[in-house]
Amino acid sequence: MDEGRDTIETIRIGTRGSDLALVQARGVANQIKSRYPDMSVEVVPIRTRGDRMQNVSLVEIGGKGIFVKEIEEALLRGDIDMAVHSMKDVPVDLPDGLVIGAVPEREDPRDVLVSKEGRKIEGLARGARIGTGSLRRGMQIRTLMPDIEVVSIRGNIDTRIRKLVAERLDGIIIAAAGMKRIGRAAEISQYIPIEVMMPSVGQGVLGIEVREDDTGTRDLISPLNHPDTVVESSAERAFLRRLGGGCQVPIAGIARKQGDALIIKGLVGSVDGRVMIMDEIRGRGSDWKDIGDTLAENILSRGGQAVLDEGYT
Repeated sequence: MDEGRDTIETIRIGTRGSDLALVQARGVANQIKSRYPDMSVEVVPIRTRGDRMQNVSLVEIGGKGIFVKEIEEALLRGDIDMAVHSMKDVPVDLPDGLVIGAVPEREDPRDVLVSKEGRKIEGLARGARIGTGSLRRGMQIRTLMPDIEVVSIRGNIDTRIRKLVAERLDGIIIAAAGMKRIGRAAEISQYIPIEVMMPSVGQGVLGIEVREDDTGTRDLISPLNHPDTVVESSAERAFLRRLGGGCQVPIAGIARKQGDALIIKGLVGSVDGRVMIMDEIRGRGSDWKDIGDTLAENILSRGGQAVLDEGYT
């Protein structure tokens, strides 16, 4: 689709078939419809490998890319015109011919606790069972409360919340953005401060992926771009890329734009929580790539490389 945006009559948006992914894609569809009321916008659910293998850990089935590969293949074939992803699921290196065409404004990047009786982390009993499928969350909660039992769970948000009862959990840790987007914020027991639990790179951020040569669609979605979110997520992804971009080792990172300045924090740790290397640097937003790279270099030189080497062996 190379024509200008005024001649585009139909847009097909690909996304995962999960409840959250569909809500996110429909939100983008509504933004497009509000700007171009006569345009037909269709959301196309696509089942990914990560969705099909719910009973296997993300590390075992390949980590990064398992929630986007089939969607990207559909995009390259021309079956869809754009894809809406959670940026935390998107590998730092995209397939040839695809680009992130727009990054809307970020939702809340924090993690949250959903617990029985609305208890907060500090109110959990010793040996409490906390569910999460994330190495990053598991590592940080173990560091915070070494006597916690971390139980591996996967599935969409509804499934994970149901497992509170089904698997006799005391709580689950999940992204605030997802709970807010599907309208379940009232069930959040506690918003966990970033200083206590650093989020995943790209958490709360959506990426709209398009074919590089599809100038019509790229022009169409360009108004959805949020400049500060673009800078923040780009810095975080530069940090992740320099670390190797994998998911076999807990990695966290969060960048915040403050005027012309950019502050970025990062973390690399061992799965058992015994080793955690953190750093924070500040620079100009225009230097986001150098800032992300420098943060990664700082952490690697302070022991992060050894942690990564051990995690990938």
